[in-house]
Amino acid sequence: MSGPYRIRGSVFLPESELVWRFMRSSGPGGQHVNTSDSQAELRFDLARTEALPPVWKRRALERLAGRLTGDGVLVVRAAEHRSQWRNRETAGVRMAALLAEATAPPPPARRKRKLPRALNERRLREKKRRGEVKRGRS
Repeated sequence: MSGPYRIRGSVFLPESELVWRFMRSSGPGGQHVNTSDSQAELRFDLARTEALPPVWKRRALERLAGRLTGDGVLVVRAAEHRSQWRNRETAGVRMAALLAEATAPPPPARRKRKLPRALNERRLREKKRRGEVKRGRS
């Protein structure tokens, strides 16, 4: 799925606003191991982007505040695979999933409902029975 990454609906991450960096993956290595720059780092300037609708952008900035750098840039790294191409794919998909989750509308408010009388009576009966059992032990 190389190319534009879909966030939700018809909104995509613009390729022009994505900044890629590649570095050596960490971990143990020997001769010719981990010598290629296979770790992928993807940066997306969430604070300055015009690709997201304003409501989504505000929501994402609030929800991802702990993950953003000081200047509002979202950073995702991937180093699970040995190939740079697969790490690129993983980072892009992860970035799109993060933004999709962060821009999702809030769940509908929970409406509090009254407990049925039978449920309350059954609870009280069970409490009384447990109390009798405990009292019988002494």
